Amino acid sequence: MKLSVVIPVYNEQATIREIYECVRAVDIEKEIIFVDDGSTDGSREILQGLADDSTRIVLHDRNMGKGAALRSGFRHVTGDIVIIQDADLEYDPAQYPKLIKPILDGKADVVFGSRFVTGEYRRVLFFWHMVGNKLLTLLSNLFTNLNLTDMETCYKVFRREVIEKITIEEDRFGFEPEITAKIAKLKLRIYEMGISYAGRTYSEGKKIGWKDGISAIRCIIKYNIFR
Repeated sequence: MKLSVVIPVYNEQATIREIYECVRAVDIEKEIIFVDDGSTDGSREILQGLADDSTRIVLHDRNMGKGAALRSGFRHVTGDIVIIQDADLEYDPAQYPKLIKPILDGKADVVFGSRFVTGEYRRVLFFWHMVGNKLLTLLSNLFTNLNLTDMETCYKVFRREVIEKITIEEDRFGFEPEITAKIAKLKLRIYEMGISYAGRTYSEGKKIGWKDGISAIRCIIKYNIFR
């Protein structure tokens, strides 16, 4: 079993080396696929120094968004299981073994890592972000008939065959409700696993904003009704 870790990057030079070392430290056979989405802060130059036999660097000429970066990264995966990893330090790669376990046990095709159903640590931050996440998850669930608790989570894990059946159309954070809707329509076995979460403030580099919430609503409607 080989794990493919796809990491979109945009202006994360402060954390990129540390997240690389954290991913490398996980004792699982893996490949790491970084997709630099037009960084201008030196992230690209750092990444180019990390390339080796198990680490591939994909470069975008301009910033296109997380969905576009993942679309590029998914084209290069060769592992049996694919996991999405953000380039900041909000999500802990040490949790990969438990996230992939339902797939290895033959129970799941997809695993979502939930920040809200967890016995793990979770940094206390923005109330309205939590409300927004839960409302978007609820709206998504109304259309998909799933009972997810965290549709917007970064940690989504797939058997590679699942990714090969899905074409990502959204360039930005609309990827999250889009792929959830497309997974639901494939009638796959979906599991959730509680994860730790060390969220960032905007001064620390958080990028998602209220406009992305509006876009998520559009994508929930678009991919559940008109696709």
